[in-house]
Amino acid sequence: MSAIRLAIVGLGKIARDQHLQAIEATDGIDLVAVASRNAKLEGVHCFPDIDALLASDVEVDAVSLCTPPQGRFEQARAALLAGKHVMLEKPPGATIAEVFALDQLARQQGVSLFATWHSREAAAVEPARQLLADRTIRSLHVEWKEDVRHWHPGQDWIWEPGGLGVFDPGINALSIVTRIMPESFHLVGSDLSFPANRAAPIAADLEFRTASGLKLTAAFDWRQTGPQTWDIRIETDRGSVVLTHGGSRLFVDGEAQIVEEDREYRNLYRHFVSLVTSGQSDTDFSPLVHVADAFMLGRRHEVEAFED
Repeated sequence: MSAIRLAIVGLGKIARDQHLQAIEATDGIDLVAVASRNAKLEGVHCFPDIDALLASDVEVDAVSLCTPPQGRFEQARAALLAGKHVMLEKPPGATIAEVFALDQLARQQGVSLFATWHSREAAAVEPARQLLADRTIRSLHVEWKEDVRHWHPGQDWIWEPGGLGVFDPGINALSIVTRIMPESFHLVGSDLSFPANRAAPIAADLEFRTASGLKLTAAFDWRQTGPQTWDIRIETDRGSVVLTHGGSRLFVDGEAQIVEEDREYRNLYRHFVSLVTSGQSDTDFSPLVHVADAFMLGRRHEVEAFED
């Protein structure tokens, strides 16, 4: 099979920081076009939006959507209707209904749809999943705290409805937990801290329960400066299992088992090539479902205004 001809839609921070270099490092896929309102990329065809791209004579097999979740449904739908395979940056959409509609449309069109969760590709995630499959979990706590000014400078969309606020990073943690947990879980409590001048939360404290009654907790916060915290701590019948640095490091009973560099997006694009080649899709929306539940059950607490 010849290389997949790919177009990126949305050439913002995440595309430049992660997608471009991952595509270049991945066999079987070539970047041939970009659609972006305010940016261009040398050496490829450039368009102001996806409609102009799809109306052109540039041959594209697949589209990677790196735009904010608000408004992404229309872009993904246009690509799917045009017979293009689609890769969705996380979160896959702004609502539950729209992502399920895209999944159904992809099946009707006979093309691949990939709802990506880059944190699941971190080095320690699969080893942790295999380890926990043979242990009894006693407790699990997520601490996911970072500095929004560092990671999302000037990105006002993230504070608007559908932008998720602190759940933009928090959903990364949930994508890992939904992957490594041997049994399913559901939300039972949610406290959300909203800045007085924003429509999305800056912090969240969550409590989940499994079907067997196990309690899971998570604390997300966007106000942490200095060292950043992306940890999942699990106590089991045979000692502790800890994932740190966003899932790239694994400690078992205090001893380091895996310490590896970031290869998350390269793994995503390798998987996308495999999906397109085999005619399959990967659409696990469970992390987004948990975020939606957090808003549905959330108790709102107003905190001081946030200014970028």
